[in-house]
Amino acid sequence: MKNLNKLALLLSLVAICSTVFAGNEDRAGEAGASEILLNPWARSGGFGNANSTSLRGIEAISLNVAGLAQTNGTELAFTNTNYLSGTGIKINSFGLAQPIGETGVLGLSVVSMSLGDNEITTVDLPEGGIGEFSPTFLNIGVSYGKTFSNSIYGGLTVKLISEATANARTSGIALDAGVKYVTGKYDQIQFGITLRNVGPPMKFSGNGLSVRTSLPGDDFNRTLTSRSADFELPSQIMIGVSYDFFLSGTDTINDKLSSTHRLTAAGNFTSNSFTRDQISIGAEYAFKEMLMLRGSFVYEEDVLDENLTRTATLGPAVGASVALPLGKSGTKIALDYSFRATQTFDGTHSIGLRLNL
Repeated sequence: MKNLNKLALLLSLVAICSTVFAGNEDRAGEAGASEILLNPWARSGGFGNANSTSLRGIEAISLNVAGLAQTNGTELAFTNTNYLSGTGIKINSFGLAQPIGETGVLGLSVVSMSLGDNEITTVDLPEGGIGEFSPTFLNIGVSYGKTFSNSIYGGLTVKLISEATANARTSGIALDAGVKYVTGKYDQIQFGITLRNVGPPMKFSGNGLSVRTSLPGDDFNRTLTSRSADFELPSQIMIGVSYDFFLSGTDTINDKLSSTHRLTAAGNFTSNSFTRDQISIGAEYAFKEMLMLRGSFVYEEDVLDENLTRTATLGPAVGASVALPLGKSGTKIALDYSFRATQTFDGTHSIGLRLNL
């Protein structure tokens, strides 16, 4: 009962925050730093973010940081993403998770997004031809996950957001907080809720907001500087649930279930402050936790109409993972791949490598 009271309190706090930061689709386009909404990891990408609650380890930092508390040993991960194939946009992500003490796990994530080379244009040269510039986005997150009991986990992430072009830049801070509740005889049922991207407004500064010109009646060129408008962060609430079906070949050792075949069904509801809400459903099949296949579908209003949809990544997503042990020490290495369909361009491909020590 005490654990349930703690869970109810945490969920109430998150629900209160959701009413404060909630918005509607009429505000679409008013927020900035939308790159912090992207999931940069391959394994959960193939699940279409439907596994926000069942995630454990480094990848949980992106969707529900409470899953970081379930990390077993040191974990390293790297993923390269070809975002919206054909645009030249690349995302590289690196993560490190390290247990500290008996109930805590410290995590570090670094996500770098490159938008490729773009022509420098001016009022006098709208076609360019005078050089190129490469905008870059960088997000660095420091996370902490804690085990409150055998069934309740929580976590918090502090993110540093940086966006820069050749002559303008901005930076800001955002917070993520999440909780998850695990129940069932073999911990096969999981519920979770997370609040993402809560922080103060950001705005750009730099020479890109200035121009050299002459005023009427003035023979001298002067520098005029424009003021950048503030923009809010794209906060959101995610609520997820998952259930593990342990199929043939099950065995119990010290009350821990070992299954040859596992099937996980998961669903997630995302309430966005600045655009339409989304529902994700997905399933994952695992053979001896060595070979995993997953598929999912991301739905929002008008998902099948390219002229009315407002989100690039919608519809089906698929993925696969191969995890192999290295010796008898318990060390594992895994290769992850995912493909996410997009309304325009040729989809998003991600490939990642994970090492569990």
